[in-house]
Amino acid sequence: MVRTQIYLTEDQRAEIAAIASQSGKRQSEVIREALDHFLEQRSRRRRKAILREAAGIWRDRTDLPDLDALRRAWDRD
Repeated sequence: MVRTQIYLTEDQRAEIAAIASQSGKRQSEVIREALDHFLEQRSRRRRKAILREAAGIWRDRTDLPDLDALRRAWDRD
């Protein structure tokens, strides 16, 4: 792990201390868990945004085989 120093408001520090006390964890653990959760959510939103941007990019391509015909042929086999 890498040591990092951050500044918290008094309210943030008090909330983190309360959560740590209730859960029996160290404040640093609570902060790391919160940061992991934030990064996971952000990563998930970024993946969804990329997929939305990519949706339909091959829609008007004329150089691709007819996938419906290929699927019908495979279903017969």
